[in-house]
Amino acid sequence: MLTAADYQPPRWLRNPHLQSMLSSSRMRLQRGLLLLAATGAVSEELILDGGDGVRLQGWHNYIEGREPKGMALLLHGWEGSAESSYMRMAAARMLQEGFDVVRLNFRDHGNTHHLNPGIFHSNRIDEVVQATGDIARRWPGLPLVAAGYSLGGNFVLRLALRAPAAGVPLLQVASVCPVLDPALTMDSIENGPAMYDWYFRRKWAGSLRRKRDLFPELSDCDDRVLKLDIRALTAWLVERHTDFGSLQAYFDGYSIAGDRLSALQVPADILMAQDDPVIPYSTFGNWQLPQQARLETACWGGHCGFLENWRGDGFSERWVAQRLSRVLGG
Repeated sequence: MLTAADYQPPRWLRNPHLQSMLSSSRMRLQRGLLLLAATGAVSEELILDGGDGVRLQGWHNYIEGREPKGMALLLHGWEGSAESSYMRMAAARMLQEGFDVVRLNFRDHGNTHHLNPGIFHSNRIDEVVQATGDIARRWPGLPLVAAGYSLGGNFVLRLALRAPAAGVPLLQVASVCPVLDPALTMDSIENGPAMYDWYFRRKWAGSLRRKRDLFPELSDCDDRVLKLDIRALTAWLVERHTDFGSLQAYFDGYSIAGDRLSALQVPADILMAQDDPVIPYSTFGNWQLPQQARLETACWGGHCGFLENWRGDGFSERWVAQRLSRVLGG
């Protein structure tokens, strides 16, 4: 069984910023596409029921003529999508383990801005829980597991926390570089290298622009708003498009820091890099996890990188597949 200590990248790949940048590079995107294609899997669109009229898109990957051993749900990070390199690579690994896979797009991610009028925000966990329940109902005989990266890693742990009460038969989750304390992550993005602020702000502004074009009633999302810095833009979102009274209340709404996971019943494995430049590793030292959850830390990896070679192959995708496939062994 792989552990975080087994991640020993070559010396030239031990820079956290290089890891983080290469993880979303065109080279790695192509590598993910090739690995998923090599499985021979079919990719079929699903429109999942998120409750209260919400529709979420998923992509079901399966190998024709093969009876799957389980179903794996994969959740991407903020402004990523079902087509992100790590989503494709994790899907390929899970298919090799005998699972079918659903790669979910959060609201307003991928090409799904048209499906729902309301804007995505990080407290929209209920619709992800409902969509996961829809998956479970469609494939009632398959063991259900889930994994997520970055914000998706945060979502998958909150999904695991809520699944029993929602009647969702989730058996195991894996989380890679989860957003722990959103307020501290915001500070890290603002005070770190400018490329991270630029990357997230550029992608978010583009997403909001697309949403505005589809729903002209979002007239408050004008070009002046789209030029705000990331904190001010988040404050605009909270004030205009959520019921949270303040930015801190919004952050608290999806924080999993402290003892917020104390009631977790679903087994959870968590992988973190000590050199993550986006999610401050120092905050994980005071994290209070229940017995069902285990945190593993690697010395290197950056933010959702964990690249192993020049081709862009990922340690975290192998780690996720091993952790989730344990449910098949009882």
